[in-house]
Amino acid sequence: MTEREKMLAGELYNPLDADLVMARERARDLCQTLNQTREPEQELRRGLLSDLFGAGGDTVWMQPPFYCDYGSNIYLGTRIFFNFNCIVLDVCEVRIGDYTLFGPGVQILTPIHPFNAALRREQESGKPVEIGADVWVGGGALILAGVHVGSRAVIGAGSVVTRDIPAGVFAAGNPCRVIRDILE
Repeated sequence: MTEREKMLAGELYNPLDADLVMARERARDLCQTLNQTREPEQELRRGLLSDLFGAGGDTVWMQPPFYCDYGSNIYLGTRIFFNFNCIVLDVCEVRIGDYTLFGPGVQILTPIHPFNAALRREQESGKPVEIGADVWVGGGALILAGVHVGSRAVIGAGSVVTRDIPAGVFAAGNPCRVIRDILE
């Protein structure tokens, strides 16, 4: 397996592999260009976002600045909204359903670093993140590796989501836990 294949499979891989370094540089260049655009440059932004993301760049609503590792491992549904200063570390796939909203400073983090210091110097792994449709993630929330957030859930601002959150609930805190069902 290539290092990229190991990475996407959630296995230990070498993040200093030349192909992975080149892919991260590409994404960072695209993000830097995106983050320097001005509001009237919507057509340029749309092109950059379409080039950056694995899917969904054609309808995402993005308030720069935005940062990611690869971009190509981010798959967006229709009309996703990212507010200012969002970060997605996508060493594994990140899948986000239609009409999901992210407040400012939200971070989605798929990497996992080994506890063993010697191993951590050379390798890391990750787990994918999946977020359903019509989810609202409050500002400053962290969504960690391997988490699934169900559709129509609301994640409170500043929450640290360390485990799965079911559909149709309000969840908040550190660690994030279900507070109550959302009644339509």
